[in-house]
Amino acid sequence: MQHPGPHLETRADLADPEDDATSLVELYESVADLLASRGEWRQAYEHLRYALELATSDRALPPHVPQRFRLEVARLRREHAEAREQSIRDALTASYNRRYLDQRLLEVVEQAGGSASAELAVALVDLDWFKSVNDTFGHLVGDRVLQQVVELLQVGLPEGAFCARYGGEEFVLMLPGVDGAAAITVAEAARARIERYPWSTIVLGLRVTVSIGVAHQRATDGLTRANPEQQLRTADGLLYAAKQSGRNAVAYRVGGEVRLSGAPARRPR
Repeated sequence: MQHPGPHLETRADLADPEDDATSLVELYESVADLLASRGEWRQAYEHLRYALELATSDRALPPHVPQRFRLEVARLRREHAEAREQSIRDALTASYNRRYLDQRLLEVVEQAGGSASAELAVALVDLDWFKSVNDTFGHLVGDRVLQQVVELLQVGLPEGAFCARYGGEEFVLMLPGVDGAAAITVAEAARARIERYPWSTIVLGLRVTVSIGVAHQRATDGLTRANPEQQLRTADGLLYAAKQSGRNAVAYRVGGEVRLSGAPARRPR
């Protein structure tokens, strides 16, 4: 007697996977993995058990995988990819979240162990006087400001770079493989872009600027040995220097000296 296998829904609007030679055993294992990754343990177990029964059965397997199984795997893979993407995005700004930032920092530092030329720059960005924006114009305007700032921060980023929300009104530009001079250029361009944006189109009287601290490290300077969070702490110290200078500035180090670019902003009255 043949086993009917777990029930699978069909979706005719999905494209077939490219490999029609995939065996039923591999297909059920794939479904089991995807279900388990979504926490649907009982269904995952049923698919895995059926895969084991097929693998140990003496009867011949059908030469082609039934259409409905292929469609179900495609559906599950799509849903899994969508859930994964949502889990690493900030709900308000759609930038990457702290979880993804921490994960990528660790990966980049680990990968740097295989290359003497590896380098990494991070820019910690903080909105100036953001509490005043919320107090004066309301939190809905504040949310719109955060969303627009993210759009401006992401303009012209180098390949492999990304923006992540660090928390509150702080964001990180992660710039793997970017040298110190290029990282400062990226940060200064972002600062100037935000300063020049016509914020009054959102609400009359609104003005937004940011302060940025840029930290850069090469593998030869100990990138492979460093705690991945060390650069964020260094960037935070430089961000403080930018704030102390009068805000609306980019702070970075050349040798042991802290340098600044950008015109300090005056506090709103």
